[in-house]
Amino acid sequence: MSSLKPRIVLVSRETEYAALLAKHGTRGQAEFFLSTRGQRIDELEVRDALQSRTLAAAKEAIPAEWSFVQVLREDLSRFLFSENDIVVPIGQDGLVANLAKYLDGQPVVGITPDPASSEGILTRHGVDTLPGLLKRTVHANVDIQARTMVEVKAGEGLSLFALNELFIGHRSHQSARYVVQAGGAEEFQSSSGMIVATGTGLTGWAKSIMTATNRNFDISPEDNRAAFFAREPWPSRTSGCEIAAGEIEQQASLTVLSRINEGGVIFADGIEQDFLPFDWGVEAQIQISRKKLALVI
Repeated sequence: MSSLKPRIVLVSRETEYAALLAKHGTRGQAEFFLSTRGQRIDELEVRDALQSRTLAAAKEAIPAEWSFVQVLREDLSRFLFSENDIVVPIGQDGLVANLAKYLDGQPVVGITPDPASSEGILTRHGVDTLPGLLKRTVHANVDIQARTMVEVKAGEGLSLFALNELFIGHRSHQSARYVVQAGGAEEFQSSSGMIVATGTGLTGWAKSIMTATNRNFDISPEDNRAAFFAREPWPSRTSGCEIAAGEIEQQASLTVLSRINEGGVIFADGIEQDFLPFDWGVEAQIQISRKKLALVI
């Protein structure tokens, strides 16, 4: 950490309850909207209250002489992190993946508002432990898990990082055409796009792909390796499916050359709004990133 006093960055996302209120105006109208679809608002209210209480407790845990700022997930792409930040995401595991690409070594203390329902992979701490965790983090007296990330470079000077996975394909998830190069082999493919997943990502989207295809990879979150998958590659006279899955080692790369007329995109960790264009002629180079997520465990 820097010699400057730390700044705590609290990161959260809008709850489903808050989104409904914003859309329908009042609780009554939101409740009526859900009731016409056979759903209840009570559970959403409970989760919203849990998050509000957790955010309030997190602010109370910050020493008075330290500074803090609160950032919503949708504002991350416009927020400037600094080297003396301690980042405290409050929510589900996916929130950590959403913010990882904007960091560069800042320690992350993941807090779950509801330990009973959380998977506890990336947001594993209860807010009651935060006061001690913050002080120990400042003094580097915590265990840090350096989780591997992947990086894609596409176009002139454009790059994107991912903690879980990269998606490479068409923005509507329709058929994407591209040339893939891996391990000295090359193939033209037509598929629903490609997924590149880290060891962290293999517990998410990629897990369903491995289950469906029986192509399994054993990569831990700290391994400097990643796996890639072509989603439903279509075998035809011109397109193949031989390079349907594989690994990317630390010193190797995966190359994907776009043959998509328009609508080609590359996005990371499910944030489709923050993407790189991947239209005809754009070449994407995917490799293990020098950046890692510094997760306080």
